[in-house]
Amino acid sequence: MAAVPRRIALIVNPVAGGGRADRVLRDARAALEARGLASRVARTTSLEHARSLAREAAAAGEVAAALGGDGLVGAVAGALRGGDGVLGVVPGGRGNDFARVVGIPVDPAGAVEVLATGVERPVDLAEVDGRGFLCIASCGFDSDANRIANEAKLVRGNLVYLYAALRALAAWHPATFELDVDGRRETVRGYTVAAANSKAYGGGMFVAPDAELDDGLLDIVTIADVRRLRFLAQLPKVFSGRHVANPEVTVRRGREVRISADRPFTVFADGDPIAELPATVRALPGAVRAILPR
Repeated sequence: MAAVPRRIALIVNPVAGGGRADRVLRDARAALEARGLASRVARTTSLEHARSLAREAAAAGEVAAALGGDGLVGAVAGALRGGDGVLGVVPGGRGNDFARVVGIPVDPAGAVEVLATGVERPVDLAEVDGRGFLCIASCGFDSDANRIANEAKLVRGNLVYLYAALRALAAWHPATFELDVDGRRETVRGYTVAAANSKAYGGGMFVAPDAELDDGLLDIVTIADVRRLRFLAQLPKVFSGRHVANPEVTVRRGREVRISADRPFTVFADGDPIAELPATVRALPGAVRAILPR
């Protein structure tokens, strides 16, 4: 018996990627129509609204397909956790790191092809104080860089992350972080703490190159204090993941990490603010079913 074609609810953030999502939507709908897939469009007004739309799609037996950036993908995934809903992804943001890691094409026709022919697989979700995300939550230097990137108006595309990093570095002062990883406590003074469910963030920065979406664990990456010039010189290595060989970089693995610091920081997950320190990040093994390439 032939499989019943999937019905798709396109949950769209119309301002993602500086307006790119609206252009992607047009091409995605054309590709869905050419494929003979029934679809409807649900436009979001906020991440909380996106979560509500995802739950509605799941209740209607539709694939909740997030068309936007990684923040939207994580919000939709968080709304579907532990239920019968299915996550789909049509990249429409600046970074699109979840799609990059799992092999979903950035072009709308290719992404729709995955929606039509891909396989449903369980993937890990992570949460910060109860709010779900799919890729990486981080704080410290990353808090400043994310804020700058989100406020940037003139710099577009992936270049915004490099611009934000340079701006943040100019004003950075080391912070002291207290970590509790599955009951193991330690202190780190330096730049960043990242709790990685997946490998990449920031438009192709492989900060946790060995992280896996199906191992039930977080890769917790810290960057200790080094001179700014060394930090800047080593920054390009993060695009290949080679930075983890540096002595100032440490990777731990655990199911849960509690993070506090000697000054206030906002925790950002996949480009969006998600919590304030102190905060606890947990891995939720196999919590979401996603349509991935075969």
